[in-house]
Amino acid sequence: MQLTAEQNAIVHSTGNIRINAVAGSGKTTTIIEYARARPDSRILYLAFNKAVKLEAVRKFAALGLDHVKVETAHSLAYKHIVFRHQYKVRAQGYKTAEIVSLLGLPGSGERHAEYILANHINKFVSYFCNSDKQRVQDLNYLDIVTDTQAKTFVKTFYHQIEQQTRLLLAKMDKGEIEVIHDFYLKKFQLLAPQLSFDHILFDEGQDASAAMLDVFFKQPATKVIVGDTHQQIYGWRFAVNSLEKADFKTYQLSTSFRFGQDIADLAMRVLTCKQYIDRDVAVSIKGKGTSKELKSKAVIARSNLGLLLMAINYVTEGKLKRVYFEGNINSYTYADEGTSLYDVLNLYQDNRSLIRDSLINGMKDMKDLEDYIEKTEDMQLSMMVEVVKEYGDEIPAIIKSIRDKHVKDEDKDKADMVFSTVHRCKGIEYDEVQLADDFITEERLKKIKEEKKKEDINISKLNEEINLLYVAVTRAKQHIFVPDAMMPEGFPYSAQVKALPFKKQQKQQTGNVAQKGRQGPVKIFKTPLTKRSFSYDTVGDDYRDSSKSWTNERDDELTIMHGDGVSIAEIADHFGCTKGAVKSRIKKLGLE
Repeated sequence: MQLTAEQNAIVHSTGNIRINAVAGSGKTTTIIEYARARPDSRILYLAFNKAVKLEAVRKFAALGLDHVKVETAHSLAYKHIVFRHQYKVRAQGYKTAEIVSLLGLPGSGERHAEYILANHINKFVSYFCNSDKQRVQDLNYLDIVTDTQAKTFVKTFYHQIEQQTRLLLAKMDKGEIEVIHDFYLKKFQLLAPQLSFDHILFDEGQDASAAMLDVFFKQPATKVIVGDTHQQIYGWRFAVNSLEKADFKTYQLSTSFRFGQDIADLAMRVLTCKQYIDRDVAVSIKGKGTSKELKSKAVIARSNLGLLLMAINYVTEGKLKRVYFEGNINSYTYADEGTSLYDVLNLYQDNRSLIRDSLINGMKDMKDLEDYIEKTEDMQLSMMVEVVKEYGDEIPAIIKSIRDKHVKDEDKDKADMVFSTVHRCKGIEYDEVQLADDFITEERLKKIKEEKKKEDINISKLNEEINLLYVAVTRAKQHIFVPDAMMPEGFPYSAQVKALPFKKQQKQQTGNVAQKGRQGPVKIFKTPLTKRSFSYDTVGDDYRDSSKSWTNERDDELTIMHGDGVSIAEIADHFGCTKGAVKSRIKKLGLE
């Protein structure tokens, strides 16, 4: 294939280099050609996640480049640490309630103090494991706490939080409890491993943790780090922008083969908004995309809540027969710790017997939960509270109406519309993209600059918010639809950059029944909604296979059906299992 002058310069470079590559600029192709030009070298390619790793393995193998080893940071650490120490690895992180139990955290005069402590201990563990520091004491956890109430709590209990963080890590190290993925990566970094490769190619460097970056920098191999400074969107996972930290010769990939110049201009205009946070942005993007065939359409949102609102409006218009959510659709109703949207709904409705999450069950009421959220800065729980207050009793039917139209992974290309948050679609492209209206706007940035003191502005957070909008814009290949409120000041609409149709914008703003502060609500369902008003089939999950184990999603469905008074026989028929199995599960869930 014909490489650009920028790509050729990288392929024939020598020594340590960093590559700043704009979205769609062919960085994977460039890395492959770099490896092909060095057939006698031992090369390690570090991918950002498992999906990227599998795709890279396929591409390198197809070209017969067997001198390239493909790993993720975690898979590399796993082989060096977990096998050697015979650790048992926990698939998901520890829940707040589990940490309370594991550490025997005592209560205090403050309500739910043990749970708030556990939440901060969990975050401190993650903060340390992703850092390049040698000891927990080398970090100040207060540096990452921003909310006033949360800061007050942490200051009061700092010694205890730090001490228990060290104790939890010690329990993992001794094998007394299962280790989390971040732990074995951290141990890998602390052992200062020397890897036997001549060249190490580090992809998506802008989202690297400081721990992995430390391992990378200390290798004797020739180092190549590639990414996009403006695509860093994992600051909440303590990622550091390694492109800025790598003191290597810099190369650029400034031509995007994904989209045309109109979308390239919009992307650059979005980045100029960093002037409001005193970030100087000098970036050039040449749009050379020539795609004409319209196959994929997507709605992209900043948050789960924003995406859910968009999905509700689209599905209830009746125009979409098939939809697809990037990632597991059920994950949009679950927090990382496993708390279900239905647990929060049951707290809101005071259906305490139906709450399965011990943390939520420990809350007296919604005000109690909101107080906990303020002291822990738990944004996922905060999002759930918003959804519950917005839709209340209608949530089960709303989710059901969406899931009925959801297609399986292998049928994604048959979906009329794909729905995704920015984090889930990073690295993916669509022919046509519509943005939800929950991103940062230029108007909002202006107000922040005018109304807040410079020292009170969270620069890194706002920088990441702008990056999120930039990443969303650059997923589009042919067309992007932008809500008026999010359009940068003075930027013109065009054949590629389009305004949302007026009716759709209006529906987006009015939404569902009785939304707070909104006029002219759009009714979604023609008949009054109760929990009994919908069937319980779940398209895409063949529950007729009685050998399937009970999952969180099935438990939620069972909880709702049982609470609605559906007979045991009907439930058993729905799930394709025996009545005895249903009775046993009901007893185990404490629903009797």
